[in-house]
Amino acid sequence: MTLIHFDFMNILILNGPNLNLLGRREPHIYGHRSFDDYLPELQADFPDLTLTSFQSNHEGVLLDRLHAAAGWGETGSEGASQGVVLNAGGFTHTSVALGDAVAAVAGAGLPVLEVHLSNLAGREDFRHVSYIGKHCVGSIAGFGLESYRLALHYLLRQRPRPVGFGRR
Repeated sequence: MTLIHFDFMNILILNGPNLNLLGRREPHIYGHRSFDDYLPELQADFPDLTLTSFQSNHEGVLLDRLHAAAGWGETGSEGASQGVVLNAGGFTHTSVALGDAVAAVAGAGLPVLEVHLSNLAGREDFRHVSYIGKHCVGSIAGFGLESYRLALHYLLRQRPRPVGFGRR
């Protein structure tokens, strides 16, 4: 398969429930910085990527945004991304619907990387199950906010093709 390369890539960073509380919620696990404080650093370090960040505490809203990243939303291919960095938070361990959505967009060629701030293997047993991980190109966990940077490095090196263009 031939990949189409672009000078710029649109990457969606999709954050799930409680990630709006980074820096305040359990800082001994999740750190002292908010994602909003960290995002400009990522943007400066990855000038060839157009980073869009979106966070919601609501499962259906995350599903809609993931569909839009594949070009399946109301805006069609205008909302399409060439990759998704997904921190589904607690939905990782509970949401069959989110797992199905990741499977659908990944099946259409949109690479999704699962990221987590903490090392899930060292946490409670229920956190050892991911309904989204098997549909992702990979999972990065345990590096705090740097997990996002590692995911972006992967996407930048892969330069995946865009999806959603001309699809119905």
